[in-house]
Order: sequence, then C-alpha cells, then structure tokens
Amino acid sequence: KRLAASVLKCGKRKVWLDPSEMTNIGLANSRQNIRKLAKDGLVIKKPPIMHSRARVLARNEAKSKGRHTGVGKRKGTANARLPFKVIWMRRTRVLRRMLVKYRETKKIDKHSYHELYLQAKGNSFKTKRHLMENIHRLKAEKNKEQQLKELAASRKARAQALRTKKAEKAAAKLAGGK
Repeated sequence: KRLAASVLKCGKRKVWLDPSEMTNIGLANSRQNIRKLAKDGLVIKKPPIMHSRARVLARNEAKSKGRHTGVGKRKGTANARLPFKVIWMRRTRVLRRMLVKYRETKKIDKHSYHELYLQAKGNSFKTKRHLMENIHRLKAEKNKEQQLKELAASRKARAQALRTKKAEKAAAKLAGGK
C-alpha cells in the first residue's frame, strides 16, 4: 500500500486494493509491478472527497435577495451589522460630491457652497433631495432679494428724477417771477 501510494502520487488512504486479488497484489514488490496492477485496475487511486458548496451558494443567493435575515437570525446589534459611522460616511460623501458638482456647473457660487458644506457637515441634510430642495429655496430667495433691490433702485431713481424735475420747475418759476 505504501509503495502504491508512492507510485500513484497520493496518500495511503487514497489507495484502493482489489480485495479479491489480494494474493496477486501481495506478490507485487516493485514499482513496475504496481504500475502494471494500476493499469489492470487492481490498484486504484480513490477520487478526492468532495465538500459541496452548492447549499451554501444557494443560501447566500437567497440572502442577497433578503431572505433569512429576520429578527431571529440576527446576532449582532444594528450598529455591529452596519455601523452608524459607515452610514454617515456614505451620506456625507454623497452630499459633498453633489455640492462640488453644483459648484463646478456654476449652479451655486463658492459662498453658498461653503455655507451648505458646513451645514451638511453639521447633519442638516438627510438626503440628496433634501439638499437639492434647500439649494432651490436659497436660489429663489436670492432671486427675490435681487428683484426687490432692482425695484427699490428703480423707484429711487424715479423719485430722484421727480425731485430734480420739481426743483427745476421751482427754480424756473422763481426766475420767471423776478
């Protein structure tokens, strides 16, 4: 058996000897004889023992769909299963990427960017949509403020023009009166 294992290049546990031909096998005392017996099928190298992963793969596939993950299957805390820090990092990175993109496409100026960046850092925004809505609101407020300024400026200019006109009229009246 030891010689057969050496010839077949395997361990002794993997060698099978034909029980009905034990006398023939017993006479084999050289590697050449063992090779001949192996060729005749009296000495066989057993196949490796399988440890099938099929069930594991099937279960993992089901798990990826969300099966077998109920309350009764959980051992760790929610934080151990998906740390709050990881969730925070993901959310923050998403928001920061969005802010950078908005700044590069000139949707927001650098001052608004900085303000919103600090707010995002301070946990003001839950989601991208929340941040987007906030940006739209800020832009609307800015536009309204700008329009009000322009309106005020135009009114001021009109009032100034009326005042100068009135002053000229008064001056003309005075000059005409003398």
